[in-house]
Amino acid sequence: MTCEEGPLMSLGFKLFVFDIQSPDGDIIDCVLSHQQPAFDNPELKGQKPLNPPERPSGYNLSDETIEDFQLWSMSGESCPQGTVPIRRITEEDILRFGDISTFGRKTIERSIKRAAYKEHEYAIGTLNKGTYFGTQATISLWAPSVEGRNEFSVSQIWLGNRNANGGELNTIEVGWQVYPNMYGGDTHPRFFIYWTRDDYQKTGCYNLVCSGFVQTNSKIVIGASISPVSTYGGEKYVIKLFTWKDPKTGNWWLQYGGNLVGYWPSFLFTNLRSHARYVHFGGEIINSWRKDGLHTSTQMGSGHFAEEGTRKASYFRNLQVVNEHNTLIPAPPLNLHTDNPTCYNIKGGQDQVFGNYFFYGGPGRNQWCP
Repeated sequence: MTCEEGPLMSLGFKLFVFDIQSPDGDIIDCVLSHQQPAFDNPELKGQKPLNPPERPSGYNLSDETIEDFQLWSMSGESCPQGTVPIRRITEEDILRFGDISTFGRKTIERSIKRAAYKEHEYAIGTLNKGTYFGTQATISLWAPSVEGRNEFSVSQIWLGNRNANGGELNTIEVGWQVYPNMYGGDTHPRFFIYWTRDDYQKTGCYNLVCSGFVQTNSKIVIGASISPVSTYGGEKYVIKLFTWKDPKTGNWWLQYGGNLVGYWPSFLFTNLRSHARYVHFGGEIINSWRKDGLHTSTQMGSGHFAEEGTRKASYFRNLQVVNEHNTLIPAPPLNLHTDNPTCYNIKGGQDQVFGNYFFYGGPGRNQWCP
C-alpha cells in the first residue's frame, strides 16, 4: 500500500511472533520490525529500520527519567528485540467506527449552515511563521469524559508547514487522546501519532494504520492506554514528547519519555521535508452537531478551566523548540487562542520550574456554555 491509497493497512493480519493480552482488552502483536506496516510502502521495500541519530545539542539526558508506563506492559510480557509491538485492529474496531474507508483518519470538518457552529474547537498556544526543526514538551495526563459517538478529546503537539499558496498542509502530530470509537469503546487516554501531507485528504493516518511511520522500539505501543492518570487536586502524572528533524537524513524522529519510538521518513512529506513553519500545543475536542442546539459536554484536559491551576487544570510545561542550528532551546512566547472561552480556555506564563507553560481546558457545556 502506498501512502496515497487510503488509511488501512492489513488490519492486524500481519504475521507476528506472538501476541500479548493487555489488561484493558487490547491485543498486542509482536511483529518483525522489517515487516511492520511502514515497509508496505514501495519506497521502503526491502529495507530495515534505521539506527537512531544523535539528539540535538541542548538535549538533557536527565529528561529520560520521566516514566512512560503503558497498561499492556502490566502483563509482565514484552516483545523481543527485532520486533515491534502493534495494537491489533479488530473487525469490531472498524464496525464501531462505522466506515472502513475513513478508519484511522481524522474527520474533515463538515459544512453545516448554522451560525457560530464549529465542529472542532481548540485551546492552543501557537508559534507561527518561524523556522522550526523540532519541539519538546511535558504534558499532564488526564482522562476527560467524552460525549457522543464520534467525539474525542485530544492534548497534542502539531508541527506543520504549507506551500507558498497556503495549500497542501503537511503535519506531524503527537500526544494523548480519549477517542472511544477508535479504541475499543473505552475512555483510557492513549498515546497517539498522526501525519498528513495533503491537508487530511488522501494521505496519512493515526498510529500505524497506514504505511508511514517506522517504529524502532520494542517497548512502546503506539495507540496503547497510558496509566496512571492525574486526579483532581491529587497526584499528577505527565508524558514527555520530543520530535525533531535529523539534519543528516531529513527524517522526523519521535521520543516518548526516555524511549526513542521511531521516525517519519522525509519522503512522506513535501513542505515538511525542509522544516516546520508553525508549532502548536494544546487541546482539541469535537463538538458534534445536535438538533437541540446544545454544546457538547466533552471535556478538554482535566475538564476544568485554566485558572484552577496546577493541582486541578491540565497543562503543557517546559516548552522547547529545535532551531536552525540543531539546538534545543526554550520556546519563545506563545500566542494563546481559544475558539470558545466559555467552554474551554487557556492561560500562560513563565517561571523557573515550568519554563514556558500554559494551563488549558474546560468542561464543555456549562451554565456559561449552553
